Amino acid sequence: MFQRRTVDMTVPSLRSTVSIIMKIGVLALQGDFAEHLSMLRRLGVEAAEVRLPRHLDDLDGLIIPGGESTTIGKLAVDFDLIEPLRQFGKTHAIWGTCAGAIFLSKDVRRPQPLLGLMDIIVQRNAFGRQVDSFEADLPIPELGALPYHAVFIRAPIIESVFGEARVLATLPDGRIVAAQQGKLLATSFHPELTEDVRFHEYFLALAR
Repeated sequence: MFQRRTVDMTVPSLRSTVSIIMKIGVLALQGDFAEHLSMLRRLGVEAAEVRLPRHLDDLDGLIIPGGESTTIGKLAVDFDLIEPLRQFGKTHAIWGTCAGAIFLSKDVRRPQPLLGLMDIIVQRNAFGRQVDSFEADLPIPELGALPYHAVFIRAPIIESVFGEARVLATLPDGRIVAAQQGKLLATSFHPELTEDVRFHEYFLALAR
């Protein structure tokens, strides 16, 4: 259903970021972590799977991938990762995509393990089931003038932002699908499933 685009969409102003030697971790408990690792390596960044607290020690930033948010949360509890991740997020960049955005949030209006780092309230599975997945071109000024082609799979919606969080992108109907709070990012969609590297470059600029 979703085809990777082959057009080079690199933002010139961000290219200097990837020339700096960085090490970015991807939480590899569950979900599509392999696709993020592949994108990071394509950008010339050292990428590492994170499954234990000690794997956070020498990282410049961390990506929490899409998957199943309750499963990611339960496994993070089992591997004693919750508090180390919270401490890491106080000083380092973290980006949550889809389920990762849920895990980063402070509230999802149901009981499940959360990091509670971002001032956002998230609604899980806001668009329905897998068959309701879709794609959309979004204007995101931080990434340049070219619209960003976003892939939504059983996606959440960022119901609201508050405190220090701000909106980065919305759908045409105004529903929030990307937010930022300092070095923290949350996206409802899956940038790792496209050939557009701009969102990964934007995250690297935050982690630099």
